[in-house]
Amino acid sequence: MLADRAKINVRGGHGGNGCVSFRREKYVPKGGPDGGDGGHGADVVLRATRQARDLSFFRRKVHLVAPRGQHGSGGGRHGADGVTLVVDVPVGTEVCTPVGDLVADLVAEGQRVRVVAGGEGGRGNARFVSSRRRAPAFAERGLPGEERWLVLTMKLLADVGLVGLPNAGKSSLLAALTRARPKVAPYPFTTLEPNLGVLTCGERSLVVADIPGLVEGASQGVGLGHRFLAHVERTALLLYIVDASSGAAAVVHALRTVRDELASFRPELARRPALVVLTKCDLITEAEIQTVRARLPGEAPSGSPVIAVSSVDRRGLDDLVHAIERALPEPQAEVAEALPVVLRPPERASNFVVEREGIAFRVRGTTLERLVAKADLENPEAAAYVQMVMERAGVSNALRLAGARPGDTIFVGSEEFEFE
Repeated sequence: MLADRAKINVRGGHGGNGCVSFRREKYVPKGGPDGGDGGHGADVVLRATRQARDLSFFRRKVHLVAPRGQHGSGGGRHGADGVTLVVDVPVGTEVCTPVGDLVADLVAEGQRVRVVAGGEGGRGNARFVSSRRRAPAFAERGLPGEERWLVLTMKLLADVGLVGLPNAGKSSLLAALTRARPKVAPYPFTTLEPNLGVLTCGERSLVVADIPGLVEGASQGVGLGHRFLAHVERTALLLYIVDASSGAAAVVHALRTVRDELASFRPELARRPALVVLTKCDLITEAEIQTVRARLPGEAPSGSPVIAVSSVDRRGLDDLVHAIERALPEPQAEVAEALPVVLRPPERASNFVVEREGIAFRVRGTTLERLVAKADLENPEAAAYVQMVMERAGVSNALRLAGARPGDTIFVGSEEFEFE
């Protein structure tokens, strides 16, 4: 079965730890700190490619974890950054959050999107040397990478979409127009997943998609059609396939049913360029075909030609190809717009807020939270450095103004402190 939906967990690589090291050199009396920085964790990037058929890869690979950054080492050697984890998905894949917010729509070959970032590497002790701190004996830890759940939905990218009730002759028509060989049988719901074929139309090669049969109520989840209605969204031209041998009344009902279901699913689909194709015309006479044609003007989409064909004796197929060529919109050249460059000043430690949480207080600020997360608070020197930065940023004064008293609990990120 076609895997057109997957839920995955992606996690950026953990940043490498900074190193505490002191060089020992001949003729250098006291040496000096030379610990290198940790490398940055790798990002996770999704890349659209036509080499991927569907999302079946993610049935056995749900958790995607990018490589971590390497730790720093002595001699001023920095750890290597993690190598970006690039994951291929089919062209036409939508990336959403579990609540339905769109993250990216990958509709072009090679299009990429970074879905999670790797963690920042920690600084080595050589970074903390100052005029008053000549030999710092502490370094920073690397930060964990971002983590999130994503829902991938594949929607076929096709120029022409064949839609109709079950057993209307869509698969037979696809096989007659292209070299595709879908399963064809004389019973409903033979096609259980979309099939694709390539139609040579003049100088253009068109992708034709056979969408599994819709039934009345498909837009509300009835039958198999609801699962595949999303694949119709990206087609430029719709072919309404109806079985002419079922009689004029049945043809009108079938066409009305399919149009109503598409309009209920996406109202704009009812306004999309379309053709009406009468199939199985080898089973009825020319007079019966004309009777069916006479009943369709009020039901067919406005201005849509009605083409009578037979997939068995290939009657009308050339007329259908010419009609597709005339009705298909011209492809629009994609214009890549340069995104404006936005320069944002780095956030300073003084940018924070203090909030009361019950009997405790929480300090919120990206810079301070990252500082605490990267600090080895078991190391007295590292704890003293964190305290100095927070004092200079005015955290203690802000806590006093918020009503904090000695002994109160203070939260910064995931760490807990006692106010003194």
